[in-house]
Amino acid sequence: MLYSEFRCKEVINICDCKKLGHVVDFEMDECKGQICKLFVSKGGKLCSFFTAEEELTIPYCDIKQIGPDIILVEIAGNKCKNR
Repeated sequence: MLYSEFRCKEVINICDCKKLGHVVDFEMDECKGQICKLFVSKGGKLCSFFTAEEELTIPYCDIKQIGPDIILVEIAGNKCKNR
């Protein structure tokens, strides 16, 4: 999967079935070659480059499935942090 395909996927919380936003960036562990965290825009704009929107930080362990259109995460309560 290309970064350009990954970064615009919609993120859905399976705990409450709410849309969290879209992936805007991720942090990667270079040694392991694994994603550590996703950064998700809380705004409604898809792949916005020029707006300063609030972002959520979602640890990789909370990602349950990455599909062709969406990413499903499991975040109970207020576990995700603002960036």
